[in-house]
Amino acid sequence: MEIKILGSGCSSCNDLLKRTEQAVKELGVEASFEKVTDMKQIMSFGVMKTPALVVDGKVKASGRVPSVEDIKNLLK
Repeated sequence: MEIKILGSGCSSCNDLLKRTEQAVKELGVEASFEKVTDMKQIMSFGVMKTPALVVDGKVKASGRVPSVEDIKNLLK
């Protein structure tokens, strides 16, 4: 599973990364993580609000920081 966290590196982006790492750990799945801060790359996903969570090339959430439980559901 390839996970990207899109955002400028703000506290919300960091929170999203931490919660996503926790969700992956709790699910016991393998995943690689990448933080994307380049605005052109972020916009290429059609994301207008950050932070955003992209899983295997698909935007799963944007403009908010979902709970660990919500992220687990998004990853399933």
